[in-house]
Amino acid sequence: MTRYTAVTDADRHAMLDAIGVASVDELFCGIPQAVRRTAPLELPDGMGEAEVYAELRELAARNTSVEDEISFLGAGMYDHYVPAVIDMLMGRSEFLTPYTPYQPEISQGGLQVMFEYQTAICELTGMDVSNASVYEGPSALAAAAYLAKLTNGRTRFVISRAVHPHARETLTTLCAGYGMSVTEIPASEGVTDLAAWRSAIDEDVSAVFFSQPNYLGAVEDPEPLIAAAREHGALTVCSADPLTLGILEAPGKLGVDVCVGEGQTLGNRLDFGGPSFGFFAARNEHVRRMPGRIAGQTIDVDGRRGFVLTLQTREQHIRREKATSNICTAQALNALAGVVYLSWLGRRGLVELGELLVQRTAYARERLAAIDGVSVLHSQPVVREFAVSLGVRDLAAVRRVIGRCAAERVNPGHPLGIDYPEFPDGLLVAVTEQRSRADIDLLAEVLSRALTAERAGAQTPQAGGESR
Repeated sequence: MTRYTAVTDADRHAMLDAIGVASVDELFCGIPQAVRRTAPLELPDGMGEAEVYAELRELAARNTSVEDEISFLGAGMYDHYVPAVIDMLMGRSEFLTPYTPYQPEISQGGLQVMFEYQTAICELTGMDVSNASVYEGPSALAAAAYLAKLTNGRTRFVISRAVHPHARETLTTLCAGYGMSVTEIPASEGVTDLAAWRSAIDEDVSAVFFSQPNYLGAVEDPEPLIAAAREHGALTVCSADPLTLGILEAPGKLGVDVCVGEGQTLGNRLDFGGPSFGFFAARNEHVRRMPGRIAGQTIDVDGRRGFVLTLQTREQHIRREKATSNICTAQALNALAGVVYLSWLGRRGLVELGELLVQRTAYARERLAAIDGVSVLHSQPVVREFAVSLGVRDLAAVRRVIGRCAAERVNPGHPLGIDYPEFPDGLLVAVTEQRSRADIDLLAEVLSRALTAERAGAQTPQAGGESR
């Protein structure tokens, strides 16, 4: 017996006697022997608490965080400043400890947070209604696809190749489960190929998907993309970066039917990839097919303002055949960080931050394009991220260049060739307000040295750890 496994042999015998079986093995007699494991698990001996702590500390030391290097890594997760007020509020026990509000009448604080979050997302995206959040960005996009399928019953989706690769993969995986096909439209000059987009949309298309800005950092022109979908009665889903909506037009005002996205940039740290939250907003006519939960505001019998769970589309809450979602819970704590961040930043602050990102990104793009052999991958407008061609041979060479930069405590960005074989020497560079002009100048110097060494065939130095 240990402090974590407190059941004794005597306890086990007592429980077995109570249910009328002679052994633990007898509990599993209904499972065919052919699929049962007979050999013991190959687990090492247990360790004491101090040893476990030392082991975990050693493992953690292999990582490199954005506090250990100057990072220009983005590709969907970004190093934005998180104000102290967020940690202070998220750490309060009434927010940190509660789970799903299954008894809404005693969860007024949590429900109010959901309601305020939904209001902020609607204002940000220009949509009519928001849910209380979903798991993350890619699953939000896939949930929007299911909403479209339920709405019009068509058999095909069209998605821009400039949408985040993880979102495209998630959509493809889920579509295989409910008999839908996905047509992918290539990017041309950094944005969705409009001619290919138009030719791919017909009366069989249920919904179309594009990103704003897209994965290559480019700002799309949404209006012709939306118009082409509307002409054939297909729904339009925009995967938006919420932090850019202070300077880009709200998707709802452009005629988008559903707006989804990744909320990590709103007050959530990188945390080595998660957790964060996804947002999901739509027009009113789609409210009953939206996933997850929606909190509403009401007046009680005494005339006091109160909050309720208005809609819950999960099978646990309604008849299974009517369920439109298997999302188990809202990412309420992370969504709280999002609404606190937006409140802290304010309407004007959101605009000013967007303007700052545009200015620093433009400067970084210009500095890197001036390096010998480096060229911009496209000339489209960008907000926080841009793609360059390093002028090296292949993805392996890009990785070596990144390794050389990492050895100087600079992470230059994400190798595009991982997901886009058509850009084998591509590098995706993200610039947040955390990166100063001096940081950008240092990036240009370090990257230039790394490229010179790569072209000279020098031995690659060993970098620290995987960075995020």
